[in-house]
Amino acid sequence: MVAKILDGKNLAKKIQSRLQIAIEEKIAEKKRPPGLAVLMVGDNPASAVYVRNKEKSCQKIGMKSFGKHFPSDITQEELEAVIEELNNDTSVDGILVQLPLPDHFDSVALLHTIAPEKDVDGLHPINLGKLVRGEKGLRSCTPAGVMEILTEYNIDLAGKKVVVVGRSILVGKPLALMLLEKNATVTIAHSKTLNLPEVTKEADILIAAVGKPEMITADMVKPNAVVIDVGINRLETPDGKGRLVGDVDFNEVKEIASYITPVPGGVGPMTIAILLQNTYDSYIKD
Repeated sequence: MVAKILDGKNLAKKIQSRLQIAIEEKIAEKKRPPGLAVLMVGDNPASAVYVRNKEKSCQKIGMKSFGKHFPSDITQEELEAVIEELNNDTSVDGILVQLPLPDHFDSVALLHTIAPEKDVDGLHPINLGKLVRGEKGLRSCTPAGVMEILTEYNIDLAGKKVVVVGRSILVGKPLALMLLEKNATVTIAHSKTLNLPEVTKEADILIAAVGKPEMITADMVKPNAVVIDVGINRLETPDGKGRLVGDVDFNEVKEIASYITPVPGGVGPMTIAILLQNTYDSYIKD
């Protein structure tokens, strides 16, 4: 038995088509389009690709893009002043600072500067606090994308054992809280977990978010488990082009899992789709 593919790419297209229709309706009502500001500092090549993709996606659905690219020597104070301007700009509904930032920045302090109602990355303490309390609020994009995939494919979470490998504030922690909201029994594993394969083999649903290429191998996966791969890692190839792989050894694990997300084409496209959805949700609250 080979695992069924959880196709995040197609689901992301569905979400974006839905948003495009909703935005066209608002514009037909003589409303302004929603606006997203993505701030990038420096010349990180991976970040540049992500930002380009976000800007293209905005254009495709009729959302206004207020992308700003700054040299790496911009100061913390200058960038905070730009964020304050955007907080007060009524044509901007979402603000996202592309991470990672150069070393001289205090990323946490910078994210605190973003108005919580425009924090479309869902990382402001107020939005994370709402998640902890189970209240409505803007949700972190990648974990929310994982939850959408599970919903789309009718994967029931109630009572299931879910193991999340990775405890970052971007993915692992908020995802664990979202899974708890759906009545899953959640374990968070990480680099200090003893006997990690024993822990992961208990999982009905295994989610890998550690950033280590193909770390999850077939002997770590329970037969018929649902496997979600959040990792995106670039491996060098002899031809110099490189290839993208996840945190899961896809070719091995697909032989024993019931469902699996591919890399690329799984969770990645969903992150951008949820970012656009969050921006639209912030827009319609006006």
